[in-house]
Amino acid sequence: MANPNNYRNHAESLRIMVQKAERIVVFTGAGISTESGIPDFRGPQGVWKKKPPINFHDFVASEEVRRKSWEQRFTDVYKLTGAEPNVGHDAITKLVNEGKVTHVITQNVDGLHQASGTPDDLVIELHGNANYSKCLDCEKRFENENIKKKFLEDGTIPYCDSCGGIVKTATISFGQPMPFKEMRQAEQATLTCDLFIAIGSSLVVYPAAGFPQLAKQNGARLIVINNEPTDLDILCDLVLHEQIGPTLSTAVNL
Repeated sequence: MANPNNYRNHAESLRIMVQKAERIVVFTGAGISTESGIPDFRGPQGVWKKKPPINFHDFVASEEVRRKSWEQRFTDVYKLTGAEPNVGHDAITKLVNEGKVTHVITQNVDGLHQASGTPDDLVIELHGNANYSKCLDCEKRFENENIKKKFLEDGTIPYCDSCGGIVKTATISFGQPMPFKEMRQAEQATLTCDLFIAIGSSLVVYPAAGFPQLAKQNGARLIVINNEPTDLDILCDLVLHEQIGPTLSTAVNL
């Protein structure tokens, strides 16, 4: 059984480090969103253990693969609709509103940081956003509800009505290049922070997992909050293997 005194001590250490910091970057992974009911994709019981992800090159090359991808997208196993931000997201938003957090770098595609009130221009989405789709050629935005309605009616696979290009959810798939703009923004934010907090990430997916190391090498203090140990724990100034929402909300007096 966990010692409640240890929990309080950890939360107090986190609170003190946050108070002393002037420019905090928060880095989030799937762990923060599982507390909102969104399944983990990569974990031992993750979605991809049941349905392996579709490779980007296969998606582009084959209409049949695209059809399979949209079928998966509109099943409950991939469903993000209806998920709400939890106290972890709210605690981060509070720090943003207080001017403590300059940017939120996220590996998540659920948009819950924005839904909790963090301004969109302060959220750097390394793996995109699953709540809408884009043309792969001209980048025109398409709303998923409209795509879903037509697909479920008659199996229509979406193509861009402006240029005829292939439409895909605005997420980064396996085999798809990481977005240059977002990676550059994340690097710049990391290099200017004095405290980097990695939350709910196993820190094994690169190049994204390189940002905590970059922050530490550049002189920032490093905190990891995650249910399980990570390979970067040894580099940290503080490690909390605790539930994310309660830990953050306690530390920021939410």
